[in-house]
Amino acid sequence: MNFAAKLTVVAISATFATEALATEWNVSVWGKRRAFTEHIHKLAELVEEKTGGEFTMNISYGGLSKNTENLDGISIGAFEMAQFCAGYHPDKNRAITVLELPFLGVANLDEEVAVSHAIYDHPAVANEMAQWNAKMLMTSPMPQYNLVGTGEPRDELSEFDGMRVRATGGLGNAFRAVGGVPTSVTSSEAYQAMESGVVDTVAFAQHAHLSFGTINQASWWTANLNPGTVNCPVVVNIDAYEALSDEERTALDESVDEAIAYYLENYGKLLEQWDTVLEEKGVQKVMFSDEQLAEFKKVGGAPIHQAWLEEMGAQGLPAQELYDLVFETLEKQRMSN
Repeated sequence: MNFAAKLTVVAISATFATEALATEWNVSVWGKRRAFTEHIHKLAELVEEKTGGEFTMNISYGGLSKNTENLDGISIGAFEMAQFCAGYHPDKNRAITVLELPFLGVANLDEEVAVSHAIYDHPAVANEMAQWNAKMLMTSPMPQYNLVGTGEPRDELSEFDGMRVRATGGLGNAFRAVGGVPTSVTSSEAYQAMESGVVDTVAFAQHAHLSFGTINQASWWTANLNPGTVNCPVVVNIDAYEALSDEERTALDESVDEAIAYYLENYGKLLEQWDTVLEEKGVQKVMFSDEQLAEFKKVGGAPIHQAWLEEMGAQGLPAQELYDLVFETLEKQRMSN
């Protein structure tokens, strides 16, 4: 073999070696790209940049799994990263459902990030997620959910009696406490459920009302009901995480805070535009009185909290510890501000 040929072989071998060392993760999300997924895109961008293109992420919107089956996919290694919401399968992620309890008093997205990550760091959460071969990576913070609805605006709790509402987890329990009839159709099915009359109202954060089109079916919006929100973590497959090189793992871990900061900035811009969206679409803003809100909290808050503590405690979880951690974290966050 002549010298030129040897050089060619060496170059090809080097190329194959480089390709073999490169890491590509598949990431399962759903719907379409929106404020709710911007931190995942930012994370992928940062990781690729920090590793010189050696660690990349292929983000798939529904092409890998249904949203309600993302945790199952992680457990069997069908993909390396995924986003899911606790209310989709509360029996599989019991510990983090504390974050979906109604009327926790979380005031903004910064506080939502703080309480979520504090709970994610608790050993009970890590142990439960390990059963699904999953490791918590970061939250997908969302503001307080509110309703969009059809027909005459409902601005009294008594008008919630018999109201069919798309709401999951603790939110569903809160609406049930005031006579509502919650259903847990997926976010992707919410528009059709509203259009066909399967539900009268849909509880979402603002970005989801836009992304899934429910705002286009709405005649009114509850601006200050604020019963709570849902919790949607981003998790990684433990085996895939441990298989990363030290450099790749560091790039991933150290990019989380920056990705969350980008998410918060981006979501803040959406919230600033929300009133304009309502006006453009002719959606009436409904405001509940302080008395009505206090009644909702009384009926749909404390009793549901107590029931959760008893149920989760009976199942062997450190329920009171997790519950107290939420409020301790909120206090620390507010003091630091």
